[in-house]
This record gives sequence, structure tokens and C-alpha cells, in this order.
Amino acid sequence: MLKRFFFNLLSSFVGAWIALVLFVMALVISVVGFVGALGAMSGSESASLKKHSVLKLDLSGIIEETETNAELDYISLLQGNVERPKTLRSLVEALKEAKANKNIDVLYIECNGVSASLATVNALREAVADFKKSGKPVYAYGDNLSTADYFIASQADSLFLNPGGELHLSGLSGTTLYMKGLFDKLGVQFQVIKVGTFKSAVEPYILNEMSGPARAQLDTLYGNLWNYVAADIARTRQLKAGRLNELMADGKLMLSPAKDLVAEKLVDRVIYKREIDHIMARLTGCDADEVNYVEPSTLTGATLDLGSYTSSKQIAVLYATGDIAETPGAGINCEKLVPEIVKLADDKNVKGLVLRVNSPGGSVFGSEQIGEALDYFKSTGKPFAVSMGDYAASGGYWISCTADRIFADPLTITGSIGIFGLLPNVSGLASKVGVNPQTVSTNPSSDYPTLFKPLDDGQLAQMQLMIERGYDQFITRVATGRKMSKEEVKRIAEGRVWDAQTALKIKLVDQLGSLADAAKWVAKKADMKADDYDVVVYPQFKQEWLDMILSNSVSLPQQLTEALQPGMDQMMVREAQRVLSTRPAQARMMPFRVRF
Repeated sequence: MLKRFFFNLLSSFVGAWIALVLFVMALVISVVGFVGALGAMSGSESASLKKHSVLKLDLSGIIEETETNAELDYISLLQGNVERPKTLRSLVEALKEAKANKNIDVLYIECNGVSASLATVNALREAVADFKKSGKPVYAYGDNLSTADYFIASQADSLFLNPGGELHLSGLSGTTLYMKGLFDKLGVQFQVIKVGTFKSAVEPYILNEMSGPARAQLDTLYGNLWNYVAADIARTRQLKAGRLNELMADGKLMLSPAKDLVAEKLVDRVIYKREIDHIMARLTGCDADEVNYVEPSTLTGATLDLGSYTSSKQIAVLYATGDIAETPGAGINCEKLVPEIVKLADDKNVKGLVLRVNSPGGSVFGSEQIGEALDYFKSTGKPFAVSMGDYAASGGYWISCTADRIFADPLTITGSIGIFGLLPNVSGLASKVGVNPQTVSTNPSSDYPTLFKPLDDGQLAQMQLMIERGYDQFITRVATGRKMSKEEVKRIAEGRVWDAQTALKIKLVDQLGSLADAAKWVAKKADMKADDYDVVVYPQFKQEWLDMILSNSVSLPQQLTEALQPGMDQMMVREAQRVLSTRPAQARMMPFRVRF
């Protein structure tokens, strides 16, 4: 009997392992086949590039900052639903290549509802403007035009709209989710320690509505950003100054028929999408059914050129994108980024560094670690510049402020020099679910900090001192890096966010410019001749698909995660989870989304 039991157990064990091996083999075969298909596809795309081609820029979906070693959704892989994400870097590189490529006759922009932040959209718009310097025509079309689509497409020589389409141009707005009501229902309370009148990142967790200082700073910020956007649209569309705002104030734009938009010079013609092929045919000298449209990836290749890692004349571009933390999976994981900075500092082949920052901040500890590593890089005497993306605020500014020169897009959001502490108390939640924590300790603060009771007055006082020390450290770092007095920094700090145009005036940034501008500046400071250096991207991007499949890093599908909290706003739930799992001391800007 016992023998039979062990035999059955062994056979089940062996059967399970055989099944697992077969599954892995099938997965590997699928991956290999998928990679082969990608290679064949990229090969066919490259072969399709010929004389009189049209570069088609599809404005749809999310545009990310750059490629990342993201986790792989193996279910989508098996179903063949893996799509290479659009990145700002790849699109800008494609437009740069198309500008010089003799096989590209025309740039065609198809507007399908792009999703990107202000500085990303502006950087792409500037890349289109640079393409136009080639003398090649730029055409744009949309069934409907969002503000982001229109901002980019307004650079076109000819801009078309569907006769039944609309122009959704209504300015900028931002939404911040105030979650006190949610946390009250959950039984979670927060104790807040902060420095700075405008350091409003904690407000969504402790208030039901926006405070006066928070609203005032955002009113100014949005106003400055929109003024830039409206003025640039007016310039490229040759409108009278202020005309765009006049039309928006009258409410004409959102509901106006397309033909009225032509009369106001906001678009050039109303046509149906099928007519685009005929227009492109006339421009390229071929029949309408023979127009050769090519994608940006046709010009950049299946894998974007990241530079030569063996070059002895490197200008390193190091990406720091996302929230700053010290945990695996974080956007900017200091435990990974710090060694990367040290390696670049010690590498004799690296002659200078551009840190590309696109971050709203995060952990004070993580920001400090990255800042110290950058100080070490500077100690080598190599030039160091920062290029700011959509955001370089709070912790994002902490890691930026000591650069030799700071470049920012005109629509970058920066500043937010301040620190806060956010300590959750989940005793109410524990009580609701029938959990009654019982603690035994040798000293009054042995369990400090704990989620199950608030801090007492003495602990709160110590926490306040810690936050104030961190704020003074932040102020001192900015003053040293920007060559200002601490009093000067304090007047523009207080946790306030600034648009880059204002930040330039108050000395938080040095120059409005692109990532390419920053790289050129570093190369010049390193005494390197133009075109005699290699721009090399770090961290090295590796698509380690098989390793990700076989590791424990594959996360639950999003659909399953959402099913676990029926009836609740998923973004609010994720934000709650993030708050409850982060360090108490944070250098983070207010979590708001600009609707563009």
C-alpha cells in the first residue's frame, strides 16, 4: 500500500515536470517564431524603402520617453499581440534620418489621438519643424483633432480635416484625484509632516478638495504653459495674436463645423481620408494605389541604434525616467542607477554625461543616493549636463540641480523644492476586517514606525526635525549647484512647481533646449569636435525575453488585477497601494495629470 502511494506520488511528480518542460518548450518555440517573424517583418520594411517614399507618422496611443526593459506579458506574446511601443527617442531619430534620406519625399502626419505629456509633444513638434528645414513638404490629416494632435500637426504645410470632423481645442486642464473619502471608507488615516507652503503632494490623501495655494500655483503654471502653446500655434498657422483664445472664449471651436475652421485658418482644407492617397501620389509622382508609405521603424531599424559601447569617444546619455525609489520595478531604482553612474565616471571611454530626467520625484533616500553618485561623476572633471523631459520636479530636481548646465523643454514642469512625510495609520482598516494587533515591546518606540497606531507628540516632533533637516539639505544642494544663496533658493522653493520658461528666469535652469542640444554642449565642453564623438545610450537596453518568461518577474495580467477590486477606481486603488508601500520621507511633486 505504501509502495503504491509513493509510486503514484512519483508518477504525478514526473508527470507535472514533463508538462512543465513541454510548456516551456512550446513557449520557447513561440518566442523563437515570434522573434523570427519580427526579423522578417523588419527586413521586409527595410526592403520597402525606395525612391519617392512617404514617411507616415501615426499620432496614436502613448508615446514613451525611451525603450525600457519592461516585463513581458507572455499571454500576449503567445497570441501574437506584442507591439513595439512608440518612444520619443525613436520618433525623433526617424524624423532626423528622413530629413537627410533621399528616398523620403514627404512627411505625412496622421492624427489619431496621441497620448503624451506637454514636453514630449513639443519635442516631437520641434522634430517636425527640423524636418521641414530639408525643404520637403509636410502634410497632416485627422478625422478629428485633439489638442496634442493639433499642436504637432500645426507645423504642417497643409493641414486637412474630415468634413464631419471636429477640432477639440479647449486649452489645458489638470485633474488631481483627492482620495480622503476613499481612505476614510477603508479606515486609513494619515499624519503629515512637511516643509513648504506649496508642497501640496500630500493633499490628495488628507483633503477632499484642493487648497488655495495648490490651486494658485497650478493656475499660474497652466496659464504659462498654455500661453506658449497658443502663441506657437498662432505663429505657425499665421493667426493674429490672441485670436485662438478669442475663438475658444466664444465656444466656436469645439462644436464648429469643419468648413468654419477653414475660414478661421485653423485648417487648410476639409477632405475625406481616401483623398490622401491621391495627394501623396501627386507629390511623389506615382499612382494612388502605389504610394509607398514607410513607418518610422523602417528608418531606425527593428532595434534603435543606441551607439557604440566600445567607442573611445563617448558622450553618455543616461535615462532617469519615472518615480525615484530603491525597490525592484521602480521607474528610477537607485540601487541600479547609482552603479551605472559610477561605472560611467570610471570609464575612460566616456568623456561626458547627459542625464535625461523625466521624473516627478520620489524617495528622499533614493534621490540622495543618486545625487551623491552624480557628485562623484563631477569629481572626475568630466562635463555633466541635464536634459529635462516632461517633469524634473522635487526629487527629479534634486538629482538635476548640480549639473554644469541644465537644459529644459519650454513645456517642462520643474522645481517643487520641498520634502514631506506621510505616515499611514491603518488601525481602522484592521478593525473593519476583524484584525486586532497586539504588540509586546521593550521600549516605548520599539515598534516605531507602525501602521497600527498614530505617532505620539514626541515622535511627531522628531519626524518634523528629520523633514526639516532634509529640506535644508535640499536647499543647500540647490544653492551650491545653482550658485545661489540659500535665501534666494528659499524664495523660489516652498514646494512650488514652475514651468521651464519661468524656471529659466529664476535660474533653476540654464537654457531652453533639447536632448540633442545638451549632448552637443557636453561634447564641446569635453573639447570634442563636431561629429567626432558617439552619443551612447545608457542603461543598455536588452530584450531578455526568455529570461523574463522563466523568472518570477512576470506579473499577473492586468485584467486579473482589476477583477480583484470590483467597483473601485483602479487608478485610485493603485495609488493607495503605492502610498502604503513607500518610505515616509518623500521629495515628490503633487500627483496631477495635465489634460492636453
